[in-house]
Amino acid sequence: MTISSPCRGVCRLDESKQYCTGCKRTLEEIAGWRTFSDTDKKQVWTRLLSLSPLVKDKCCSACGTTFECGSGGQQGGCWCQDLPNLMPLTFDSGDCMCPECLANALAKKVE
Repeated sequence: MTISSPCRGVCRLDESKQYCTGCKRTLEEIAGWRTFSDTDKKQVWTRLLSLSPLVKDKCCSACGTTFECGSGGQQGGCWCQDLPNLMPLTFDSGDCMCPECLANALAKKVE
């Protein structure tokens, strides 16, 4: 089984230049991903999934609807964490999509 990359295709470094604001990986995790063992990759995912999400209003890159990002999930995180991890949908899919647009995009990707 291949462990997918956390990359969301929205790559920007934080102000301290220590981690990506898109996927929250450290520079070391980004640089080493291709050579990491499955155990290493699972450890990265475990760390990422344990982070508290920042709740903020966003504008859907597909339809323009305003939605809340970072809450509403079954485990207390973002609602999008309840969906299958098939990211990035495309590298031009923008920052985030609303629940309806993301569900539609995921359904198309699975087809």
